[in-house]
Amino acid sequence: MEIRLDGKVVLVTGGTQGLGEAIARACAGSAVAGIAVTGRDATRGAAVAASLEAMGAPALFVPGDLADPAAPAAIVDATLARFGRIDGLVNAAGVTTEASLADGTPEQWEAIMAVNARAPFFLMQRAVAAMREQGRGGSVVNIASVQAHCGTPALAIYAASKAALVALTRNAANAHLRERIRVNAIAMGWTDTPAEHDKQARLLGKGPGWRDAAHASLPFGRLGRPEETAALAVWLLSDISGVTTGATIDVEQWVVGAPPP
Repeated sequence: MEIRLDGKVVLVTGGTQGLGEAIARACAGSAVAGIAVTGRDATRGAAVAASLEAMGAPALFVPGDLADPAAPAAIVDATLARFGRIDGLVNAAGVTTEASLADGTPEQWEAIMAVNARAPFFLMQRAVAAMREQGRGGSVVNIASVQAHCGTPALAIYAASKAALVALTRNAANAHLRERIRVNAIAMGWTDTPAEHDKQARLLGKGPGWRDAAHASLPFGRLGRPEETAALAVWLLSDISGVTTGATIDVEQWVVGAPPP
């Protein structure tokens, strides 16, 4: 079954790199009517938008730093100004700064929560208002993390921010059922993205061959791939996902509550 987004306009935050870019490309390959991507790197953003256009999807790059409280409204408004509507929102942008209960600072709390929880809230607020005015329903996909279930000690604040996003997903889904605006989340597990490679190879000092050990340690013999999550995001954005709303889907190689594999 082919999943298509005919006639839909989708906004993807963090769409200029990694998972967000993979989702934007999957949307472009699914006959989307318009795709807007955001990010802080204007050069990279313009290049991604051009490549999406080359795939046949009308595209827009909206520069913005989600740490800025004014950015969410400005990003949605720019999407509406270009395409005249918005049918889907993917909150894929996020920061993964390490901060544990033992050493986390107020500054780290504010910075992580600003991007991972506050920005998605106000992006949803503005996008859902537009969807309600349009009167044709819509779909929001929030990229959360399996860290929201508990989280490793070093990622205490990050885990809290993603748990907040999962709660917001359910709350928004419940609040807008009657308007046929569906809100779901994908809880990401260990995925082979450029950011993960930089973290493992450079920041953690494991070198360029870190994937070999990582693959050997996992039940499926490999890390997750961005395109797998991107396909799930497109399904949730599409009409094929039907009445699915308020769900959080884990994309990970272990089951919550079960003993480690």
